[in-house]
Amino acid sequence: MDEQHSGAGDGDPVERIEAALASLRRGGRPQWGAPHGEAGEHRRHGGPFGGPHGGPFGGPFGRGGPGGARGPWEFRVGPVARARLLAMLDAADRPMSVTELAGAVGVDQPRASRLVQAAVEEGLVVREADPDDARRTRIRLTDDGRATVHAASSSRRRAIESALDGFSDEDRERFAELLGRFAAGLRRAHPPHS
Repeated sequence: MDEQHSGAGDGDPVERIEAALASLRRGGRPQWGAPHGEAGEHRRHGGPFGGPHGGPFGGPFGRGGPGGARGPWEFRVGPVARARLLAMLDAADRPMSVTELAGAVGVDQPRASRLVQAAVEEGLVVREADPDDARRTRIRLTDDGRATVHAASSSRRRAIESALDGFSDEDRERFAELLGRFAAGLRRAHPPHS
C-alpha cells in the first residue's frame, strides 16, 4: 500500500482527522526556520497554518479566539507541548524520565523540565525516585492528569464531530483520507529536524 493512501478507510474518520490535525502541529515549533521565525516575525509561530499562538489553524484550535480564548485543543492542559507531554505519559506503560519525555515530546531538556514542573504544580504529574538509580527521578501521571488527558481528547473529538456536522458518511471518509494524505505530504516535504 502506498503511503499516500495509507490510513484510508482504517478506523473511525473522526480519529483519523484528529490524528492528521495533530501531525500538522507535531514538533512544537515550525520545521522551516527559527523557532519563532526571524526577529520580529512572531506571526509564523505555530507553523505554516497558524496565526499568533493559533495551533495548526488558529481560531477554535488554539488561543486565537477572542481575547486569547482557549479552544478545544487546549482544554485545561494548556500549550500543545504540555498536552503532548501528558498524552505521552498516558500512553506509556511506565513512568518516564524528563530526558525521555523531552525526546518524545520534541522539546529540549530544559523546556521539558519546565513543562514537568508546571504539571507537578497543577497536580497532573508526580515525580518519583527511579528504582534503578536513586539520583534520578521519573515522572508519572496522576489520576487528575489522566482525567485531564481524557477530557481533552473528548473535547477535541466533540469539536471535530461538530465541524463535520452536515457531512455525509462518504464525505467524512473522503475528508479524512484527503487530510491524512495532505499531512503525510507535508511531513515528507518538511521532515522534522533530528
